[in-house]
Parts: sequence; structure tokens; C-alpha cells
Amino acid sequence: MNLVLLRRRTVVLLMSLMVSASRPSPLSASAPDDPADAEDRQIARRGVDLMMDGDLDGAHEVFHQIQIRDPHSPVGYLLEAETLWWRIYYSTANLLDPDVFDVASLNVTPQDSHFNDLLGVAIERSEAGMRAHDDPARSLLYEGMAYALRARLEGLRGKDLPTCRAGKKMRALLMRSIAMDPTLADAYLGLGVYNYLMGTLPFADKILQLVVALPAGNRESGLEQLRRAAKEGELMGGEAKFFLAKDLSRASENAPAKSLALFEELSRAYPNNPLWPPSATTPNAASTAPRAPPCSRNTPTKNSENNGGGAA
Repeated sequence: MNLVLLRRRTVVLLMSLMVSASRPSPLSASAPDDPADAEDRQIARRGVDLMMDGDLDGAHEVFHQIQIRDPHSPVGYLLEAETLWWRIYYSTANLLDPDVFDVASLNVTPQDSHFNDLLGVAIERSEAGMRAHDDPARSLLYEGMAYALRARLEGLRGKDLPTCRAGKKMRALLMRSIAMDPTLADAYLGLGVYNYLMGTLPFADKILQLVVALPAGNRESGLEQLRRAAKEGELMGGEAKFFLAKDLSRASENAPAKSLALFEELSRAYPNNPLWPPSATTPNAASTAPRAPPCSRNTPTKNSENNGGGAA
């Protein structure tokens, strides 16, 4: 091979490598925002505002519209499942308990089947987006949020093993999501809840952590992640503020004033949700529960099912 031919081949090889390196990876976080997904999220924000304001019926309509206009997106299904979690929480939980886990009075509700169906669709749509390299960071975010909801429902009822399994899957997905795109602040809600709970786990419960091989958590990191989600979250900012306020209302945190301030912020932002004022005025209380929001008017309440008094 003569020297001129060798040089030509070397130049061609270097140019091809430069062109290849300049192309964005299919898993690159710098891919432009999908216009359809961006519009879905813009619509979804209206539904999330209604949901946090206590109008779950109105929120359901908005999320159903997203399912109709973009049936291949996980967003509409994921957020409709979110409204069902709130219905179940309002109607079965002790709303003033500082915890949001192991506080439900019922292990089964009429909403469970549809809730699980919606999560199944959201997960399938998210995985399809990953296979198509369709904004993989956001696809991972949506799938992680679906497993977060699964963990939250199981945790609400004190079902430790399924909560741990779903939480472990959620954490792995959300960690991959923010590794690709750290600006996806909604991911920090699930990560913050996980880190805080694992970082405050009683010693007796650490055996389960070892059995399920759960990664360790950190209380301070969890609180900071919840603060970030509350401040920067695109869809989950209000929920992150709620979970942060709940955590700070724990006696172990000794931060009732901070919890109160957050609940007052929620009350100003979403004035029609009657959950916030009682939560704000009685931090650390667990004796009485506020009335269910008007959004729950079509949802069986604990009182109507059990003919009992306030939430236990």
C-alpha cells in the first residue's frame, strides 16, 4: 500500500469518526422536547391544578382528554391514576396523621382495579417510548412515577413487601432518568420520598431492607430532594410540597412552623381543597380528620362504608 493511499484512508476514517461523534446518541438528554408531549404536559398542568384544588372530577376530565388526543402517551393514564390515589387517600386514610403510609382503614376499594389498569397502560406506553428512543429520560420519568404510585398505594395500606418492591423499581428508573436529564425535577418527588423514608427507617424494619436488598436512604437528602421538586417540579410541585409538609409535621422533625408555612402555601394556591386548612392549623394531630373534598362526592367514603365516625 503506497503512502498516498494510506493517508487518504486515514483522512476518510477520521472524518467518519467526527461525523459519528457529532450525531446525538439516541439516549441523549439533549434531544429536543417532543411537541406533542410538551402540549400534553401543558394540558396536564391544568388538570393537576384542579386535582390539588380538590376537584378530582374536573381533573379526571382533563386527563381523559389527553388520553383521547394522544393515546400513545403515558401522561393521561398516569395522572388519572394519580387522581384515583387521592380519592382512595381522602376516603380511607387518617388525613391528619403525619405519615402518608400505613394510615388507611381499608385494604381494598372499588377504585383499585381501574387504578392498576391505568398504571399498567402508563408503564407499557413508557416502555414503548424507551424502545422508540422517544425522549428516553422522560419515558423513564413517567415509568418511575407509575411505580411510585404503586408503592404509594401499597404503602398507604401498610403492605411492606410490595411497597418495597415497587419503591426499589421506582428508584432505579428515576435515577436513570435524572442521570440523562437532571432538569426533570418531578423525579425528585419519588426520590425524596424514598430517601426520607429509608433514612428514617426504624432499626427493627431494617431487616426487610436487607431481605429486599433496598438501597439505603438519607433523611437530609430526601428533604432536600422534596424541596427541589416542590420548587422546580413541572407537574408534581404541589404534591412534593404536600409530602414535605407531612414529613416536617412529624414530632421527630420538630419543625411545626415550617410544616404550617407549607400547608398555608398550599391553602393559598389551592383554596378550594378543604384538606389544607385543618392540616395547617393542627400539625402533629391525628385525632380528627377534615371532611373529604367535594371532588370525592362520587367516591364511597370511609364513613359511608363503615357507618363509623372520622377517619381512623
